[in-house]
Amino acid sequence: MRRALPWLLLVAVAMATAWLRYGLIESSVIGQRCSAGDAPAWCQWRQLLVLGFLHDVYGIAALAAAALALWRPRLWLAWLAAALGILALELYGVEAGALALLIGSLRLLRLQARVAPFDQHRHGQQQVHSQP
Repeated sequence: MRRALPWLLLVAVAMATAWLRYGLIESSVIGQRCSAGDAPAWCQWRQLLVLGFLHDVYGIAALAAAALALWRPRLWLAWLAAALGILALELYGVEAGALALLIGSLRLLRLQARVAPFDQHRHGQQQVHSQP
């Protein structure tokens, strides 16, 4: 279960990002409500999300996290690169998001394989014990 947790969290990020895109950004009802004169305060957050993908902020952040994940072999950096890749991919930063998701996912797999439990047992079997 411990190995599956980062992947399950990535699925949760994908679902939350899909809700942001289809439920908040692209919703015509919400768009009309936010363009009205008496718009709720949370419409500013919606506007910031839209400005973020118009200026490719999510793609740049995802690529920066992917570069950090390649530079520093840390599990959390690999996960962050994949998560920001999902965010960028879902919020119209297709090229940068796809590359960051690929790099983050492959780095996460590599780092998880590095601490595999079967590797620990292999080292114990390689030792030679003398018989009394």
